[in-house]
Amino acid sequence: MSEQAEEFEFDPSAVPEDETIAGEEFDPKVTDEERLRSMRSNLEGFELEDDDLQFLGEDGEFLGFMQPEAEALPVVAIVGRPNVGKSALVNRILGRREAVVEDVPGVTRDRVSYAAEWTGTRFTLVDTGGWEPDARGIDASVAAQAEVAIELCDAVLFVVDSRVGPTATDERVVQLLRRTNKPVFLIANKVDDAVQEPGAAALWSLGLGEPYPVSALHGRGVADLLDAVLKSLPEESAVAKPVLGGPRRVAILGRPNVGKSSLLNKAAGEERVVVNDLAGTTRDPVDEQVEIAGRVWTFVDTAGIRRRVHLQQGADFYASLRTTAALEKAEVAVVLFDVTQEISDQDLRIVDLVLESGRALVLVFNKWDMLDDDRRRYLEREIERDLAHVAWAPRVNISARTGRHLEKLVPALETALESWDTRIPTAKFNAFVAELVQEHPHPLRGGKQPRILFGTQVQNRPPTFVLFTTGFLDPGYRRFIQRRLRERYGFEGSPIILNMRIREKRQRR
Repeated sequence: MSEQAEEFEFDPSAVPEDETIAGEEFDPKVTDEERLRSMRSNLEGFELEDDDLQFLGEDGEFLGFMQPEAEALPVVAIVGRPNVGKSALVNRILGRREAVVEDVPGVTRDRVSYAAEWTGTRFTLVDTGGWEPDARGIDASVAAQAEVAIELCDAVLFVVDSRVGPTATDERVVQLLRRTNKPVFLIANKVDDAVQEPGAAALWSLGLGEPYPVSALHGRGVADLLDAVLKSLPEESAVAKPVLGGPRRVAILGRPNVGKSSLLNKAAGEERVVVNDLAGTTRDPVDEQVEIAGRVWTFVDTAGIRRRVHLQQGADFYASLRTTAALEKAEVAVVLFDVTQEISDQDLRIVDLVLESGRALVLVFNKWDMLDDDRRRYLEREIERDLAHVAWAPRVNISARTGRHLEKLVPALETALESWDTRIPTAKFNAFVAELVQEHPHPLRGGKQPRILFGTQVQNRPPTFVLFTTGFLDPGYRRFIQRRLRERYGFEGSPIILNMRIREKRQRR
């Protein structure tokens, strides 16, 4: 592609003000179905590949997948003092490396839920931070989350380091567990072979019955443990609340310390996750079902994305990977900005990460109650300068600390998701393309003019279109098509993906 084509930018200002692009007013004598047949006929005489046919057969509404109703699955909580291998046991039960694990105490801070399955039985597994008595500061918040997990579960796995034996902290945990009426399983972790099994016998002194010797690292004894745990679980949880209709999943993203966890706590109406002035408090993605303005959502609090992932080490590195994975499972991303600070390259990289993932996008400007007039003027300039490429995303100004204007987040999320789900019938889309091409054909390049033969929307979530063309469309012309699509159909809060399939004339024989 030539440098001239790279620099090309189609100028929509060339359209006269009194000229309209509405498909229905383009030519009232021609129906959308007639335009569709006309566009389809353009493909006659062109070499088509076998997989092209899948884009040419359907012209009706797109039927998206139906979300199943949520179930009240039994909940199993894993508790214990720091660095006894709780998260390692979580990964072993899940059969994959999901929880962040590092050989230092205090890596896990929040209570984090995972969907687990064993021998066909599904349940929810909750990982917690290390519990310590008389903890202060952030450690006290971590311990409080562990205590909440004990209250909101159907069974408890109490993990103890068999190599260390029972400690004073373990005995304090036992006192906490005895106040509940939940079944408790005493786990003697780090029993890697039969030689170490006698060491687990010392845990009888805790008064919780026979310990289960396991090795979370190697998987030894975990199967027998799970068999016993499943026998104690009810078919339907006594604490989990089933939510009908499948709440839409919202990922909360932003650089460290912009208020992501504060937003989740305020939306949940409780201290659901640990909040601290220390940047990088959250490490595992935390799911929580919250109700705002009468609608239930699944909010996912994520670790703050730091400047360069490849320069991170240990828990911060894996936390960034978990954040990316959480975004892939979400449907809409809420990107938080701290209005008291200048919009940084780090903020823009997070926005680009959302665009690359194809998720719907809502921009949330936090700490609005701390904004003065001078900073407000600079902020508007920064938004106009740095976020022009996502001007289509809804903006919400809130204070996560006080909850101010939190209810305005719901309409923005609903608008973005509605756009993300939008399907344009093939007939209407081709009518739109035919009108656009007639009013503003692609410029000549090297004496040739690429033509759009046919177009269709191949999927939603996000809206993805395929154009069959006779040549490469300049990037500026593709952006012009996207702008016209937004003017015509909205797509507020959703990215638009425009792909090309370049086809050549069939050779005469």
